[in-house]
Amino acid sequence: MTYRTVKQFADAATPEELFTGQWQNRPSVLDDYKPYLDDHWNEGCTNAWKLWEEIVPLGYKGSYQRVRAYLHDKRTPPRPVTFRSPSPRTVAGWILRRPDTLTETEQLQLKAVRMHCSELDALTGHVRSFATMLTERQGERLPDWLDAVRQDDLPSLHTLAAGIDRDRHAVIAGLTLPWSSGVVEGHVNRIKMLKRQMFGRAGFALLRKRVLMS
Repeated sequence: MTYRTVKQFADAATPEELFTGQWQNRPSVLDDYKPYLDDHWNEGCTNAWKLWEEIVPLGYKGSYQRVRAYLHDKRTPPRPVTFRSPSPRTVAGWILRRPDTLTETEQLQLKAVRMHCSELDALTGHVRSFATMLTERQGERLPDWLDAVRQDDLPSLHTLAAGIDRDRHAVIAGLTLPWSSGVVEGHVNRIKMLKRQMFGRAGFALLRKRVLMS
């Protein structure tokens, strides 16, 4: 949207001020009789046909359908303004991504979600704090992170914290030291793939040769 459009929405005190389309504010043969209709409607007379019959002797030359359409808007209560809530997958993506990679719209939407849900607000803080420890190798902060998680009512994170606490020293080492078992895990995955490819057709000797030769 352009700045002018946004300003028009921001400056409007009521929704009716935004009704400035081609068919808005056009004169109608019913305009002079709307106060009469409004007064009788407020007094309890809601029969469109009867009201039309009453304003015809007063000079109204329009159709009954126009009167019925005008009164129909009074019968229909205004619908509340709603917006489509983001899906759980979308919110999870916002939380797991780096904050600086979110667009301005995504940041505003995530901020609104966090304001309306204290659990998600706390979860977002813990996830981002753990991501900082992981990417910047700040394993010494892990004990404080575990204590902060346990102070919030987040059962899922409590389960994760309990699992980390059972192997705390190894996790701290993994979050601090530059070495990783990723290369070993990659070789193990490659060997498993070769084994599945020749399942039921060869023995260990061929598997050994394929692993060494590759």
